[in-house]
Amino acid sequence: MATHTPGPGEGASRADGAGATGTADGTAAGPDDTADTPEGGAATGDGGTDVREDADAPRGPGAPLWSALGLLVVLALAAATRFLESWVPAAAEGTPLGGFAEAVEYPVYAILIGLLGNLVLSLLGARDRLAPAFRTEFLIKTGLVLLGSTVLFDVIAQAAGPAVLQALFLVTSVFLFTWWVGGKLGLDDRLRALLASSVSICGVSAAIAAAGAVQARREQLAYTASLVILFAVPSIFLLPWLVGVLGLSTAQAGAWIGGNIDTTAAVAASGAIVGEEALQVASIVKATQNVLMGVVAVLLTAYFAFRVAPAEGGGAVERPGLRTLWDRFPKFVLGFLAASVVATLWSNGPAADPQAGLDTARALRDWFLIAAFTSIGLEFKLGSLREAGWRPIGVFGLATVFNLAVGLLLAVLLFRGFAF
Repeated sequence: MATHTPGPGEGASRADGAGATGTADGTAAGPDDTADTPEGGAATGDGGTDVREDADAPRGPGAPLWSALGLLVVLALAAATRFLESWVPAAAEGTPLGGFAEAVEYPVYAILIGLLGNLVLSLLGARDRLAPAFRTEFLIKTGLVLLGSTVLFDVIAQAAGPAVLQALFLVTSVFLFTWWVGGKLGLDDRLRALLASSVSICGVSAAIAAAGAVQARREQLAYTASLVILFAVPSIFLLPWLVGVLGLSTAQAGAWIGGNIDTTAAVAASGAIVGEEALQVASIVKATQNVLMGVVAVLLTAYFAFRVAPAEGGGAVERPGLRTLWDRFPKFVLGFLAASVVATLWSNGPAADPQAGLDTARALRDWFLIAAFTSIGLEFKLGSLREAGWRPIGVFGLATVFNLAVGLLLAVLLFRGFAF
């Protein structure tokens, strides 16, 4: 591996190894938070999430068998997630919980099932032996590359001009506001990046991209994903009600919903409550915001390489050069962009049924991301979130209110007089 100036994840690892650990919001952490030292493991070198090698992981001839068993556990829990994702909404249909069940996405089931598996395996004393198979980083990166196949480059060309303007202004303003509030409340920079990306762009997917760019801890990603779902589900029903109270047109309602709710499924559910035309506009606005995910990941990589890493290193730290930026650059973002280009060409190509290929890529994406969130639950340790307290929730809540206000203003102004 090429030698380079330590990135933020590596600097944090050395500090943690020395005993000065930090939690998700920058407060002192418990013993579970001890990160790798040069002897115990290493952070990724391409901007991925912080990979920590468990000291109790199996070594020797039996290691491959334990890894194979661990992989079977991940696949079994992923299959259970898939089952619950379809069975729960069907079972709840026609009940007061039907809308809620329909809106809950697979990250919720995957993380909860992973946490349950974590508890069971820990009680059985098998978790540490199976841990090498919990490849969160690989699964997340692969899923994110496949996610690119669902975001076509021609979406911007197909979207109305107001949708593009709204996405640019809304993402920029909400991201900067969330980053500022997080700084005022003393949150760790990596958690600030995850919260700001998720609330300003597209929820869990944006948090995944940001986590890779800034080397966030798995616990921070799981925490952010939970906050996304916690705030998105009530919004499904709250925003359509507010649309009626405020007297918005269907286009304005769709733009407001698409620009504010953080998960695609929740956007679709909320837009459908208002009507088909509102759903169309909401989907266009959300897809346009999704395109900005790769751009934000690149900017975060540059900021953390040139500003955060030197500040965390302490003492006289050599200013990182372009090689450092490349070493820290999340290579999977290039895969994301390449997949988007290929999907765009494929969808406009001569294939008899181009949608079938895109549906296959989408199904593979879901499986990899389900396995990734299951692994997050399996690897989760409470120590680094024990001291988080109310501050991350407060930041996310304030950012959501700001997002609602700015998004409403932009939707009313930009989609006034919009005709289908």
